[in-house]
Amino acid sequence: MNVSTLRTKDADAKSAAVQARIDLAAAHRLAVTHGFHEGIFNHFTLAVPGTNDRYYQIPFGLHWSEVTASAFMEVGYDGALLAGTGEIERSAYCIHAAIHQLAPDAACVLHTHMPYASALTRLKDPRILPIGQTELGVMMETAYDSLYTGPAFDQAEGERLVGALGDKSILLMANHGVLTVGGTVAEAYDRLYYLERAAQVQLYAMWTGQPLNPLPQDVIDQTIEAFKTAPKYAGKPYAEHHFEALKRLLDRREPDYRN
Repeated sequence: MNVSTLRTKDADAKSAAVQARIDLAAAHRLAVTHGFHEGIFNHFTLAVPGTNDRYYQIPFGLHWSEVTASAFMEVGYDGALLAGTGEIERSAYCIHAAIHQLAPDAACVLHTHMPYASALTRLKDPRILPIGQTELGVMMETAYDSLYTGPAFDQAEGERLVGALGDKSILLMANHGVLTVGGTVAEAYDRLYYLERAAQVQLYAMWTGQPLNPLPQDVIDQTIEAFKTAPKYAGKPYAEHHFEALKRLLDRREPDYRN
């Protein structure tokens, strides 16, 4: 490999790292906008591009409205602080490291206690119901963890959650909160966004006290199959277009997230 090729690869790696930091910072800011956050708690993480042993995490104590691209630490899957400064929040490490390491499609892992979806996790039956189009799109990606084990201060909890997640990309965690994963920040955030929307609409429908109107099974099956073959626009999944649009809103309102 010649010097020019090495320089190009190095430049590409640096560019990917910068973009990853920007996207993850945007997700934190957007979570504040959308009411998904709990101040300094909950966790959004992203595997560091080009590596297989570390992920980005904010220092403990940073409010999500303060997060910028330069704020992230690099945390090893063994819990070591590899770059940056600050304290590593224990439950973030115990939940996220194992998922990044063991779930093949979990480059990005987002965990929140956002209100509507978390309200469902407090119910005996927390399932997203087949009562509308958005719900069906969320249902097909959702797994359910029926066991709350207390605060996640042990690495074994992350490993347990990987098993509960299985081959899905959304996890409702009993008596706790939710978790989404994706190959990109855009994928994981899009899932988080529509999970909360589906949960909100379902709860609103339940609060009317009127009988729910579930879709027939043939329509459910047909719609889910259609979602699996959804068209791409400009060669990109719709989640990428959604996240780019959300970042444009941030660029106008609070562009410092890119710093």
